[in-house]
Amino acid sequence: MPRSPSPVVSAFLALASIVAAVATVPFAVATPAAADVSVAATTAPPLVIGSDFPDPDVSRFDGVYYAYSTNNGFGNVPVASAPSLTGPWTRRGNALPTLGAWASGGLTWAPEVSRRADGRYVLYYTARSVAVGRQCIGAALATSPLGPFTPVGTQPLVCNGGEGGDIDASSFTDSTGARYLLYKDDGNAIGQPTSLWLQGVAADGLTFQGGRVELLRSGRPEEQGVIEAPVLTKVGTQYVLFYSLGGYGGDAYQTSYATSASLTGPYTKAFRSLITTDSVDGTVRGPGGADVVRDAGGDHLVFHGWINNYSARGMYVAALGWAGGFPVVRGSRVRTEAERGTLNRCSIRATTTASQGQAVAYIDYADSWVQLSVFAPRAGAYTVHVAYAAGFGDAQHTLTVNGGNPTTVNYPNSGWETWRQAPVGVTLAAGWNTVRLTYLSRWAELDYLEVA
Repeated sequence: MPRSPSPVVSAFLALASIVAAVATVPFAVATPAAADVSVAATTAPPLVIGSDFPDPDVSRFDGVYYAYSTNNGFGNVPVASAPSLTGPWTRRGNALPTLGAWASGGLTWAPEVSRRADGRYVLYYTARSVAVGRQCIGAALATSPLGPFTPVGTQPLVCNGGEGGDIDASSFTDSTGARYLLYKDDGNAIGQPTSLWLQGVAADGLTFQGGRVELLRSGRPEEQGVIEAPVLTKVGTQYVLFYSLGGYGGDAYQTSYATSASLTGPYTKAFRSLITTDSVDGTVRGPGGADVVRDAGGDHLVFHGWINNYSARGMYVAALGWAGGFPVVRGSRVRTEAERGTLNRCSIRATTTASQGQAVAYIDYADSWVQLSVFAPRAGAYTVHVAYAAGFGDAQHTLTVNGGNPTTVNYPNSGWETWRQAPVGVTLAAGWNTVRLTYLSRWAELDYLEVA
């Protein structure tokens, strides 16, 4: 049900009734002046390899960026190089001409390359085991990041047929110098939940040390029984585990993360995924298979998305920032609930129609305002999408960023409990910014802000 009007609204309605009774023309409300708002478009992650390059792994070796992908017409492990993450990228052939003796061809997935202390490069790759009939993880070595990589041994490195196989290997070196292998069991291939695993390895990247540890398991409805493509990094004292979820074949594929104060967990899944088709306003379809590139000049997330009418997956790159140790991707909407801000002469109202069951109401006075902190991974132009409901005609607030000049935000009449979004173009500084919305005219309630 709509909220009861505040005293200000009640007084307005009473006045409207009196005027309507005595006037010779119907009572009318003046339309608010046009808002002084220049709305910036969502900064879409750029497509840097516009042909098939799924499950990208990217590393920087000696000032050059190298990218590796799942098999396609360019070979078992296509490799490309570039002077910067945004390119230009040049395809450099097939890094793994020959698979291990244990593997059949055609299903060589999700490679990852890292450099050992001895200067040699280790390639992890997924392929189909002839003996087991499942996907398993193999390893190969080379003296150049371009390869050719030579398979190690005659057997896969990880191959647990009873859990559906194993895929999506990646490496992680902790701040202690200890090295680890991460991977996903392919439980969904046999109708079981899937898990992400951590296995200690020696400095050679090949010799296991101790037993493996389960870090995360599928279970949420949106995961569809699938979590995969684990990538681990450490920000301050917090471990951040990135992973993909859902079916990779369409728009529902997405990238999320989980965090822990300890390497081995427990890990807590994010409330919302980091990047989805919707969070980037459809500019990338099915963003997944992500990798994190940590650079002194700024961190980035590299991932694939469907292109060419879903016939190929190209490689995208987006700026990545850390809001108190939690990842924020440039161009992917981040939601901040209005009720979590600082409120002045207004209050929180419970309602089942609003995000997380609450909204800020009674922003009805000249000194009524809501102030929120929002994070920008890079300085520049952003769009603040203000979720509102206005039920007694068009309303207005003023919006300021970091105490700067106010911008007028128009809220066309939506009706109470009907939440819409008003986009506002703003300029944000890198890091945390203070956004304040202050009463200007009529009456509107606030649900949340989304920044992209």
